[in-house]
Amino acid sequence: MIIGVPKEIKISENRVGLTEAGVKQLVKEGHSVNVEADAGLGSGISNADFERAGAKILPSKKEIYAKAEMIIKVKEPLPDEFELLKENQILYTYLHLAAEPKLTRVLAERKVKAIAYETIQLPDGSLPLLTPMSEVAGRMATQVGAYYLQKDHGGKGILLGGVTGVKRGRVTIVGGGIVGVNAAQMAVGLGAEVTILDVNRARMEYLDHIFQGRVTTLYSNVQNIERSVAGCDLLVGAVLITGHKAPTLVTRQMVQTMTAGSVVVDVAVDQGGCIETCRPTSHTNPTYDVDGVIHYCVPNMPGVVARTSTYALTSATIKYASILAELGVEEAIAKDPFLFKGLNVYNGHVTYEPVAKDLNMEYRPYRP
Repeated sequence: MIIGVPKEIKISENRVGLTEAGVKQLVKEGHSVNVEADAGLGSGISNADFERAGAKILPSKKEIYAKAEMIIKVKEPLPDEFELLKENQILYTYLHLAAEPKLTRVLAERKVKAIAYETIQLPDGSLPLLTPMSEVAGRMATQVGAYYLQKDHGGKGILLGGVTGVKRGRVTIVGGGIVGVNAAQMAVGLGAEVTILDVNRARMEYLDHIFQGRVTTLYSNVQNIERSVAGCDLLVGAVLITGHKAPTLVTRQMVQTMTAGSVVVDVAVDQGGCIETCRPTSHTNPTYDVDGVIHYCVPNMPGVVARTSTYALTSATIKYASILAELGVEEAIAKDPFLFKGLNVYNGHVTYEPVAKDLNMEYRPYRP
């Protein structure tokens, strides 16, 4: 199969769909890999590195898409790439279609075979291709929050860990999944007072166990969210419902109870956000103010720690890339039920029910 790896064009997105090791693996398996010139530079991978691994460097994005039977990316195609997509082309990337009605319609109209990293799901409910980026984003959420709490960056001048004789900063995390756990690990490590809210009792028991009393776990209901948000210094939105738009759990009224100079980081923004006052921003203009509270809502947070993120991502995605390249979509999903859940659009129709429901589009399950 001919595989194309284009350069990402989302603002400040420095990741790339394959590392040189991923290229070498696919070439060894008998596939051709074309990489757009300079696609890996943001992750510290040169054109020469890719060439040594067996890739061919092509000068333009147009040529990458025109020749490829499968496109391997990091982020969803942007409008400048829509016309480059072609019928029966496999698109293997993060899509988050529940928040992207226009892109979903384009993929359907152009009859692209779209496999979303974030909906490939194992029997235990885990999302193996989302996990590495959730780990990065969760850790970054606390790091970014601590940065913007500094007075010189507009914050209230709080050190999350406090010092002897001074109160610690308060961190509230809505959602106890991979993002929430990693945000909590960083916050606990800094010495903050941490509260995690979740609806899954077994998950909360797990959190109590791993943190050994260093965090407070609460059932996620309106009252507990209100009380936990009120007066906290850093609020992290970490809610995920696989494939669906994130539910709005924190209202504007709740945000108004936070003191001026507090910080909100909504990691769920790429799925619509779980905090009412959040809207997508970019790394070049990452924050805005609502009622005196700083909001950081960048959908591609891991893009600025690209080297870590790219290597973590390819280690997870290469397994299914190999299967798709060897067998094609139809045979691959027939043999691998976990990969089947990644199929979001096929033959002009939305084939993943949560996306169809959230976008009010026709759901047509895949039929062999």
